[in-house]
Amino acid sequence: MSRPSLDATPQLARRLGLFDATMIVMGGIIGSGIFINPYVVAQQVHTPFLILGAWVLGGLLALIAAFIWAELAVWRPDVGGQYAYLREAFHPAVAFLYGWVLLLVIQTGGMAAVAVTFSRYFVEMAHLQIGDSVLAAIVLAILTIVNCLGVRAGSTVQSTLMVLKIVAIAGLVICGLFIVSPSTVSPAHPGVLDRPVSLDLLTAIGGAMVPVLFAYGGWQTATFVAGEIKEPAKNLSRGLIFGVIGVVLLYLAANVVYIRVLGTDGLALAKAPASEVMRRAFGEFGARLIATGIAISTVGFLSQSMLTAPRVYFAMAQDGLFFKQVATVHPRTRAPIVAIALQGVLAIVIAFWGRYEQILNYVVSMDFIFFGLTACCIFVFRKRAKLPVRSTRTPGHPFTTLLFIVACWVVVINTIIRYPSNTIIGMGILAAGVPAYFFWSRRIRN
Repeated sequence: MSRPSLDATPQLARRLGLFDATMIVMGGIIGSGIFINPYVVAQQVHTPFLILGAWVLGGLLALIAAFIWAELAVWRPDVGGQYAYLREAFHPAVAFLYGWVLLLVIQTGGMAAVAVTFSRYFVEMAHLQIGDSVLAAIVLAILTIVNCLGVRAGSTVQSTLMVLKIVAIAGLVICGLFIVSPSTVSPAHPGVLDRPVSLDLLTAIGGAMVPVLFAYGGWQTATFVAGEIKEPAKNLSRGLIFGVIGVVLLYLAANVVYIRVLGTDGLALAKAPASEVMRRAFGEFGARLIATGIAISTVGFLSQSMLTAPRVYFAMAQDGLFFKQVATVHPRTRAPIVAIALQGVLAIVIAFWGRYEQILNYVVSMDFIFFGLTACCIFVFRKRAKLPVRSTRTPGHPFTTLLFIVACWVVVINTIIRYPSNTIIGMGILAAGVPAYFFWSRRIRN
């Protein structure tokens, strides 16, 4: 498919380096999950070995994904990242459907939910007299404006918030290791396993992996800004690997602290384990301190989402598969301002709509369907290439790649079984993208 010529119009500028790419990767993964999700894992499995094992396994899968996406970044260092991989490996229709659900379900719905979650938490903490949805809309609007000022401005805000996230988690770990005394409560399951090896154990481990995989998700969004990274084949691929390794180390350190301070049984009961650890260290002041860190982490995730996802809609418009105005680049800031504004407005609408919990249930199935498809792109690119790619090869391919693909679709099947009605809604939105694709592709031919 030929793309419309945009030679006479302003183009995206390559202004981001390795540090920016690494911070974007980490910012796309670390939200509020590491501060809250560990208690869900501890409710499924009940020994330190199984709890930490779930986080290690999730980290290994995330690292495999980092290598897969890093190799894809070398093969196709194009703007739009995952969208471009699907377009070049399979068909523009597959890429369009990904962009379609990214805009209508995955990214926008997720941003709205996170924004309202932040607002509820912040309003309660600061005792503000303002509605949750109103504050969420204000935060989303501010981040939209910042990112319209250019990728450099958006990346600077994102990198600053990411550094503050690292400081918050590092402070939590230091306090948990050196200030707070370890738990003296005897665990109910002192052994390595909490039950005999059986189907029940495997099911429990599978249940524990769900919140773990959610917490590790988000590495792929860094590829959306490939068109604005200097030497993307080198810097983006390295940023993916460095960023995921950094997140794995932070997550494991935080969970070691949770188990040391709260014990496995206490962790299962602590719906805000980070707050409980800091409360034991410094009382209510410590709880408020980590609450501030959680708020910063949440806003950082929103900033990263606002920076990255609009580049997919921009790429769709460049391909002629979306409104041509969405491919508009501001001549001074060199930012895709219409795509960014579209993302911000839709997120604000959903934040006021308020059905974000339901949206999140089918975000997962849509996201992991395309994770699995994107990993398949490596097989296509390697088969087509006359010469092997010279750097950043996925270790253990094809076995590790196949393992990741199977893991993705196991998550999809599990989500369909657990949330059938909401998954049907997600599938319906995906199916609605098929006639939308034919509408846009027909416009190109005409």
